Amino acid sequence: MSLIGAMTLAAACCQAAPQGSAHDPVMQLLQDRGMVQADGNIQVSPPPADPSLFGQVREKTTDLVMAAMNFIGVRYRRGGTTAENGFDCSGFTRYVFENSIGLVLPRRANEQAQAPGLFKIGKDELKPGDLVFFNTLRHAFSHVGIYVGDGKFIHSPRAGGEVRVEDMRVDYWAKRFNGARRVSPPGVTDPAPAPSS
Repeated sequence: MSLIGAMTLAAACCQAAPQGSAHDPVMQLLQDRGMVQADGNIQVSPPPADPSLFGQVREKTTDLVMAAMNFIGVRYRRGGTTAENGFDCSGFTRYVFENSIGLVLPRRANEQAQAPGLFKIGKDELKPGDLVFFNTLRHAFSHVGIYVGDGKFIHSPRAGGEVRVEDMRVDYWAKRFNGARRVSPPGVTDPAPAPSS
């Protein structure tokens, strides 16, 4: 991602997040990632490049989370797949993954949970950029979002809603959590499809 692109994403994200809230977990995440300074100003100079495999994965994860944050406030639209027309939950995750890391996910949430190239992880293993799934329609994997850290995820919730960050520890989401998936690191052979739970 170019420096200008990163600055644009960071600026859009900063405008979407409440300014001046020292206890805001999203702002804290951005500060921890070096995208926003402690005073709320955009970090202009990028952090030094890390050529290791871990560094490459971390950079892609940061790009993905920042890209997702750029869409806070975009309205929900059933079947929606673009920011201009709105997103449904799986349209949002598909768009973010394809346009930030180049991975094209299937269209529906339950298909994303079974997608090749993703592997199952436990709730205690979550890292920013992981897909999180919920049972919101009385069947497994009926809703999907992207984990952003600190127990929070970003998603396109429902009709009348907008893309937003929510706390997975809230009773509603905690009771409906179905599982999580992570993209295989570069150079790792394609894992077996994730199990259905």
